[in-house]
Amino acid sequence: MLPAYIRIHDAIKNEIDQGVWKIGSRLPSERDLSDQFEVSRMTLRQAVTLLVDEGILERRIGSGTYVASQRVQEKIRGTTSFTEIIKAQGKEPSSKLISYERTYPNEQEIRHLGVTPKSYIIRMERVRYADNIPVVYEVTSIPERLIRNFKRKEVTNHFFQTLTDHGYIIGKSQQTISADIVDPQLTKELAVEQGHAILSLTQTSYLDDGTAFEFVRSQYVAGRFEFYLENH
Repeated sequence: MLPAYIRIHDAIKNEIDQGVWKIGSRLPSERDLSDQFEVSRMTLRQAVTLLVDEGILERRIGSGTYVASQRVQEKIRGTTSFTEIIKAQGKEPSSKLISYERTYPNEQEIRHLGVTPKSYIIRMERVRYADNIPVVYEVTSIPERLIRNFKRKEVTNHFFQTLTDHGYIIGKSQQTISADIVDPQLTKELAVEQGHAILSLTQTSYLDDGTAFEFVRSQYVAGRFEFYLENH
């Protein structure tokens, strides 16, 4: 059985998703909510704090707790960088680089990037943020030959823009999305509890000539990011 604060967290989140609580609306006081859910204020506070950490609710000093602005959304169409997605939502993107190495590719990278086992790739791990809230942990692999003359900062901070500045034309991407549970080793980096739901995404991006230039494996925090389809 789930802990009480998790059940309350899920109930409040479900009401927000269903529009019971609109974006920007103020929630009842902790006392009223704890009475509603028949739990202690400490338990209620745990649930609310988790929702705040996930970016679903926001606390305003001296005012109360409110439903936060819309979650970051990505339209599954075309190839767009994380930075562009976040800026399009009116949020401030940032990243924390965990590792950056020159290495040989593994089998998955060989298959997706079309490189040989003895050719070098650059593999980097990052946590990406929207308004300083962690949204996604990602591992990005890039054929070294494509970025040999790039500065490291150009790759880690604004890779898509760097490609464009160097005359490359970005083409299509292929994405696979599945539901999963966060890796226990990433709970601190993503500021979530163990067992938290994530959206697992793998994406291979190509230049307009069909050359694969990037393979990314990502864990998006459910509740802070959502994908939607647009058909024509």
